[in-house]
Amino acid sequence: MGSLPELTAGRLLSSWRLDVPALLLVVALGVLYGWGVLRLRRRGEHWPVPRIAAFALPGLGTLVVATMSALAVYDRVLFWPAAVQNILLDLIAPLGLALGDPLRLAVRALPERAAERVQGAMTGRLVRLLTFPLVSTALVLATELTVYFTPYFETALREGWLHDVMYLHLLLAGCLFVVPVLTREAALPKWCTHPVRAALVFLDGIIDAVPGIVVMTHGTLIAGAWYLHHAPSWAPDVHHDQQLGGGAMISIAELVALPFLLAILVQWARTERAETVALDRRLDTELVPAAPAAATASTAGPGADADLVRPWWETENSEVAQRIRRQRP
Repeated sequence: MGSLPELTAGRLLSSWRLDVPALLLVVALGVLYGWGVLRLRRRGEHWPVPRIAAFALPGLGTLVVATMSALAVYDRVLFWPAAVQNILLDLIAPLGLALGDPLRLAVRALPERAAERVQGAMTGRLVRLLTFPLVSTALVLATELTVYFTPYFETALREGWLHDVMYLHLLLAGCLFVVPVLTREAALPKWCTHPVRAALVFLDGIIDAVPGIVVMTHGTLIAGAWYLHHAPSWAPDVHHDQQLGGGAMISIAELVALPFLLAILVQWARTERAETVALDRRLDTELVPAAPAAATASTAGPGADADLVRPWWETENSEVAQRIRRQRP
């Protein structure tokens, strides 16, 4: 490992190391996403630039920062860089990847049979169980607590291959919650409407702060034997270092909840607007032809074929029809 120089603001920005497995994952995800975008554009279809930017910057960019920046250089001698690493992989990278909407891109870009297989996999029993909101939230919390309060974390500091497995574990746990909540192709229950999703994100923001609180207030050192042995002379007290890590975890968890909630609210607004446009078009097509029928019915006398001129929202039991009936005087 060697002796590392003191971590200053300059070295925090300039220190980097190569992590081959992480780099291969970033390249693979970027190539697959780029292939999907190019395939759509060759067919003359549009894919939003903001989605591309979200996937590349807070998504893949966060993966690079977490695994190859100064956080990765110093995570074996200081606890707080390791704590920031883990929360980036668990929360921010999944949010960036989800905002890129890779599942919808795959369904649109892949050939029909391959797209059907992707949709079938998303609606499979195991995936539906793992992405069920309460289950995925519990998995994220359990992953964080398992990392810090079992030998998992200290063993990963010693074994490089397990360290990379831990990276992937944290990323997948976060994606199981974030991606389905922001993706229309995910097999969430019907009751998981946008208001419910917003409530789940708010609840998740509270739950995500729990590991940081526990780490910051825990009396026993996490991987204490390792950090006591490897801490450089310039490092802060190991217990204070752990408190810094816990505080950073809480801060990032609470900060990421705001853009997550905003993304849900934007999706909600767009869905409502799309439903309103569709409703207006349906009214335009169905109410105009009803006028002659109404005139005929009036000349034929009361009660004659009255059902022919009743608006569709009075006879259907769909959610949109029920909402119209509630809104009408």
